[in-house]
Amino acid sequence: MKQSTYGGLLYIVLIIPPVINFLESIMILHMLVQLPLLIYAGWLMGKGIIKKYPGFFQKWNTNGIPGILFVFIVTMYWMIPRAMDETLILWYVELFKFMSLPLVGLVFRDSWGKLQILGKAFVFLNYLPMFGLMAWLYIDSPIQICNNYLEIEQQTLGWGFVVITAMMVFYLIQIAFIDHSEKG
Repeated sequence: MKQSTYGGLLYIVLIIPPVINFLESIMILHMLVQLPLLIYAGWLMGKGIIKKYPGFFQKWNTNGIPGILFVFIVTMYWMIPRAMDETLILWYVELFKFMSLPLVGLVFRDSWGKLQILGKAFVFLNYLPMFGLMAWLYIDSPIQICNNYLEIEQQTLGWGFVVITAMMVFYLIQIAFIDHSEKG
C-alpha cells in the first residue's frame, strides 16, 4: 500500500465519532495524540498529492518558507487553550481542526525538504521554547485554563510538554556530538 493510502485510512479512523470522543475526552490525548496524528495523516497523504500537483507546490512554495509560515500559524493557533475548548463545543471549530491539521502535514512535507539547514534550525529552535512555555503555562497556572478539562488534566498535559521539550533538548545535544563530515 502507498503512504497516501495509509494517510487516508488514518484520517478516516480519526474522524470516526467514537474515536473522536475518546481522544477528546482526555486533554493529553486531545493535544498530544489526536492533533499530531491528524498532522501525520496529512503528511502521509501529502506524498501522493505533491506528486500529482508538483507545479502548484513549486510555484506556491518554492523555497519552503511560505509553507513553514503556514505551519507555524496553524500549529500556534491549536496550542491556545481556548481553541482546545472551542473544538468541544463549536462544530465549526472542530471542522476547522479536521481540515487545517492534515493540511499542515501536507504543507510541512512539501516545505521541509525545500528548507536550507538554517531554516530547519530556525523551525526547531522556535518550537523548543514554545513547547517549554506551554509546559510552564499548563503546569503552573493557578486557575483552570480550559473549561472542559480538569486542572489535573492540564497539569498532566504540561508534563507531557516537559517530556517533549526534554526530548528536543536531548536531540540537540546528540546532534552536537555527531560527526557531520561526509563519509565515503
